[in-house]
Amino acid sequence: QVQLVESGGGLVQAGGSLRLSCAASGRTISNYGMGWFRQAPGKEREFVATINLSGRNTIHADSVKGRFAISRDNTRNTVYLQMNSLKPEDTAVYYCAASAQYGGSVSLRGYAYWGQGTQVTVSS
Repeated sequence: QVQLVESGGGLVQAGGSLRLSCAASGRTISNYGMGWFRQAPGKEREFVATINLSGRNTIHADSVKGRFAISRDNTRNTVYLQMNSLKPEDTAVYYCAASAQYGGSVSLRGYAYWGQGTQVTVSS
């Protein structure tokens, strides 16, 4: 079992930045591809970014490409999502997830473990 706890969310003005963290416990995340997803009110959960075991390979959704960056520190058992140039449409609950697929996954079905989420609200 992997327990995941997200932090770093909050209220920010458009154009601002936030850095989300996902701290894992129970098992080392060095054996898992990791991902970030988000869910806005009334919408389905959607892919944001994923990263492979080593951290050398990442994929970002087109909607966040160039603004968000996923990274990981396996020595700290933590995954990060740096979010810059935030827009009101980025408002959502952001979830961290762990995948048995070493390269990570863009699909929700690729993930076995999920955190509880952290709220990000971007005001215009």
